[in-house]
Amino acid sequence: MADKGEPTWRSAEEGEDEDMEGTESEEEEEDDNGDEIMEENEEEGTDEAPQRVYLPGVQPLSEGEELVMEQDAYVLYHQAQTGSPCLSFDVIPDGLGADRCDFPMSLLLCAGTQADSAQANRILVMKMHNLHRTSKEKNESDSESSESEEEEEERKPQLELAMVPHYGGINRIRVSTLLDTPVAAVWSEKGQVEIYDLQKQLAAVSDSQTLAAFLKEEQANIKPVFSFSGHMTEGFAMDWSPKTAGRLITGDCNKNIHLWNPKEGGSWHVDQRPFTGHTKSVEDLQWSPTEATVFASCSVDASIRIWDIRAAPNKACMLTACQAHESDVNVIGWNQHEPFIVSGGDDGVLKIWDLRQFQKGVSVARFKQHTAPITSVEWHPTDSGVFAAAGADDQITQWDLAVERDQDQEGDTEDPTLQAIPPQLLFVHQGEKDIKELHWHPQCPGVLISTALSGFNVFRTISV
Repeated sequence: MADKGEPTWRSAEEGEDEDMEGTESEEEEEDDNGDEIMEENEEEGTDEAPQRVYLPGVQPLSEGEELVMEQDAYVLYHQAQTGSPCLSFDVIPDGLGADRCDFPMSLLLCAGTQADSAQANRILVMKMHNLHRTSKEKNESDSESSESEEEEEERKPQLELAMVPHYGGINRIRVSTLLDTPVAAVWSEKGQVEIYDLQKQLAAVSDSQTLAAFLKEEQANIKPVFSFSGHMTEGFAMDWSPKTAGRLITGDCNKNIHLWNPKEGGSWHVDQRPFTGHTKSVEDLQWSPTEATVFASCSVDASIRIWDIRAAPNKACMLTACQAHESDVNVIGWNQHEPFIVSGGDDGVLKIWDLRQFQKGVSVARFKQHTAPITSVEWHPTDSGVFAAAGADDQITQWDLAVERDQDQEGDTEDPTLQAIPPQLLFVHQGEKDIKELHWHPQCPGVLISTALSGFNVFRTISV
């Protein structure tokens, strides 16, 4: 294989120096003998500076300071690396049930790599399992004896991986089910959108003998079941319909959007007439979770548009927010329970749009916590007021729109940093480099998965 190294797992306990949650910092220096000493020197008699809450992007770390992960802020925290980094991934639903909070956890993912050379890319189906809780239960005593080496070995997370060769880097990948068959749509840098059947890969990661046979006999022979090259250029925008099985929408960097409808025999009809309206690259697409014919799009032209496919493609745009952001609108997310869309732009701003007031072109909420372009947003699958966002500032933020500032405590704090924090901001997760995409797990409440240049993170915070 041409991948950069074997897949690896690390739990929170093994990576405390690199996995950081931005709530506290430590400042240290070394003496001539290499011993660590606190910077405060009693002989100098200097006054101790008041402690302040560290907020990423607001105040930089001083020389010698580093962020330290707060273990108790996470219920679950694991890392995985897959060789070449993955720009995009999706969660594959499994048959283990919904609303499961018991440990150890298991989950299935499908991802696509962005390798240094086009020939080295892979479509990955991953089974992450034996994911144990990484923070102590409330009833656990600190005085309990540490685990034996054998117990620690049993608690190590496991990763099974079935890879399929793919020529060209994978820009975005999305998973759906068509007639009980799990399929993945793949947007690649070579300008094609391909559909892959995932049945053999899923069978391989579920059984060691099947995996061995897959790697030896079938891996190199897996081909797409359908391919469309009519976009004539590469793209990133893509979404499966949650209401009509097999229906897909794809958008490219040449401002065109195409509608796919499934046909009998495992094929698709792709309408050659593009939806027109955007004047620059289409960055993201989202189907309505309640209306089978309605979808939303966002673009480098700074607009967000709502479409209805029952109209002709050149007349299908029904609503438009022309200057939704100051510049590129990178990502959008459609709330599954309320008429809200969240958007994130190159300006680092997150906006909430109420579709009942969309024609006014004014968002109902605006948050500026991130200091670099927003790269991913997604609403919580069951809590309609909660969403998560990722940015190029190496932050993942969790938000709850239901939280309001307590007026009785307004101004009680002397720390201006705290006063500047929106009350809706629940949590700031750090420690990853160049975060690209995140998803909530639809069957494991509160579990977030993210992909970055530094690999995958699987975690659940105490806030959600």
